[in-house]
Parts: sequence; C-alpha cells; structure tokens
Amino acid sequence: MSFLECVRISFRSIRANGLRSVLTMLGIIIGVAAVIAMVAIGEGTSTSVASQINGLGSNLLIVTPGQATQGRVSLGAGSLNTLTMADAEILTQKESISGVAPSVNARGQIVWGSNNYSSMLEGTSADFPQVRNVEVGQGRFFSNFEVKMQYNVAVVGTEVVSNLFKGANPVGQTVQINRIPFTIIGVLQSQGSSGMTNNDDRIIIPITTAMNRLTGGKNVGSIYVSAASSDLMEKAQQDIQQALRANHKLRPQAADDFRITSQSDILSTAQSVSSSMTALLSGIAAISLIVGGIGVMNIMLVSVTERTREIGIRKAIGAKRGDILRQFLIEAVTLSLIGGVIGIALGVGAAFLVSKLGQMATSISLSPIMYAFLTSTLVGVIFGVYPARKAAQLKPIDALRYE
Repeated sequence: MSFLECVRISFRSIRANGLRSVLTMLGIIIGVAAVIAMVAIGEGTSTSVASQINGLGSNLLIVTPGQATQGRVSLGAGSLNTLTMADAEILTQKESISGVAPSVNARGQIVWGSNNYSSMLEGTSADFPQVRNVEVGQGRFFSNFEVKMQYNVAVVGTEVVSNLFKGANPVGQTVQINRIPFTIIGVLQSQGSSGMTNNDDRIIIPITTAMNRLTGGKNVGSIYVSAASSDLMEKAQQDIQQALRANHKLRPQAADDFRITSQSDILSTAQSVSSSMTALLSGIAAISLIVGGIGVMNIMLVSVTERTREIGIRKAIGAKRGDILRQFLIEAVTLSLIGGVIGIALGVGAAFLVSKLGQMATSISLSPIMYAFLTSTLVGVIFGVYPARKAAQLKPIDALRYE
C-alpha cells in the first residue's frame, strides 16, 4: 500500500467520524493555540519593556542612595540619604559623562481656576531632556539660569493637561502648586506608561525650586547620568564611583553608600523576568498537548477495535504488518496535524485580538509556529505508535472471527 493511499484512507476515516475526530483534536487545538498566543504576548511584552527602558535615556546610568542597616537588618535600597547637589556638580566635570540630571520627587496639588488635580512633582536640572530622552512638544524646557535663580516655572505632561486644563492651552498659564504660583512654560511629548508609572502624569520644575520651596530637603533622591557614548559606559560608571567615594570621604575598605544601575542591567533583568514568565505560561499551555495526545491514542485504540474485521481482510489479501502499522500511524499523525494547523490559526487570531482589544503588545514570529507544528506532529507519532502496533500485531484469523 502506497503512502498516498494510506493518507487517503486516513482522511476518509476522519470524515466518517467527524464529530469524534473534532473532539479528539480539541486538546491539541487548545494546546497549540495557547502556546502560540502566550509566546506572542510574552515576546511582545518583552519588546515593549525593552523599548520603554531604552526610552528612559541615552546610555543611562542611575545613581541612587545606598541602604542602611540597623542591628544587622537591612532597611532596603535607598534608605540612606547620601546624594547631594554637590555630587551632581562633581559628575558634570567628568569627560566620560555628557549630562547629569539630579532628581527629587514629591506629590503636589495643582490648582488652576476652579480645577484641582494631584500629580507627581519632579525637580531636576536643565539637562533632563537630554539625559532622559524627553522631548518638549509645546513651549520649552527651563534653562540653567532658571534653575540657578530658582524660578517658579514648570513643564507638564499630557495627562496633567487633559485633566487640569480641559483642552485649554496651558503654556503661559499660572497654576498653584501646593499654594505656590508657577508659570507653565512647556508641555512634554507623550511617553505613555512604564509598569505602574504613568510618565505623562507629572510636573517637572527646577530642582532648586523644588528643594528650597516645596520639599525643604537637602538631599536628592537620585542622579541620572548620561555617558558620552555606549563605549564609555563602563568608564563613566568607574568615574562616578571614584568621584562619589571621594566626595563622601569613604575609607578604602568601606562599602559604597550609593548604588549605580546601568540601563543594560535594568533591561537584562526585565527581559529575564519576561522570558521566565513566557516559558512558564507556555509550559502550562503545553500540558494541553499531552492531554490531546492521550485523546488521540484513546480514539485510535477505539478505531482499531471497530475496524478489526477490516484489518483481518486486509491481511488476508496480502497486506503486511508494516502496511497496517503505517496506515494507523499516518491516521494518528493526520489527526494531530489538522489539530495543529487549526490551533496555529486560532493562536495567531487570539494574539491579534489581544493586541487590538486588550491594548497589549504582541509579537508573532515564525519560530513558535514551527515549534507548534512540529510538536503536534511528534504528538501524533508518539501517541499513535501503540494503537498502530496493536493493529499490526492482530492475527488475520482472529481478526476475521471478531464480531
């Protein structure tokens, strides 16, 4: 019996038991669709996270306060107040560094006319747009002179504009921030959300104004540093460490009282977490393939039982054991492949719907589709071997006498 004849008989058997075949393929369809959809969502999320992290700035290094200990118990990162404006000023003198933007944060109540809105306040320097890769869509950013003179000027995000100004042009307007008048001089271009943070829901003011008139503190919460080039990232990190240790008068054996995090470190951690979650979800979804494979084996065993007399007749007229084995194995693989193709279509469709309706980033690539296709084929082979062997081992005389 030729291969094409075996395929033709397989399709005829599947059509003859349509409902049973569909129910048999259901586990494989769900498993393949789930794997493709989960991988697409995971890869899309990873790409989105990488884009957001790269959008934080160019060749970015983030300096944050170190962690204090009390009775051998760590109080957590940032529990020390060790960073100052003097630290930021020293870093601007390093050739490996192209920009420095110290930052302090606080919540602020903003009032304009009868409108009232609460948003995040961020005090920083005039280098902030360059260091953090931020662009002003309307108006301008404040200057070094305005920072030095502690001007009451502010640049707002698009979320603040939509909630506070209700469509009015904010540039040139005077608002009350914690009862202190500020003039809006610019509106940032939208950057969207990053995790739990909405980058459009913030008001940026000169750091000197923030520290002396709003927060009353003398320490900065973090210092954003932009290396002069990607090749100088490691040199910039070393310069930062040496400069801050010297400025903090730390002894050679003393640990750093600050922490330096690079953009690549953040990206690597985020992608590692995303990859682990994708692998976990895909593994859970792949269990459906095993369930589907068991279903294929079960239905093929039923098919062998129902077609025992047919097997006996085929053997009586000259069919060899290999012919019977090949016929039932091809039938099992055909069931799995049809289920795999339908599952691929449903998985791609599900990923598309999630992207459009769920506003989640998805990325459909060829590798998970090929993986799903080959896996469904392998499931058919593995779970089809036993029923096929059982059919091939039937003795013609016993098969013909079967009722």
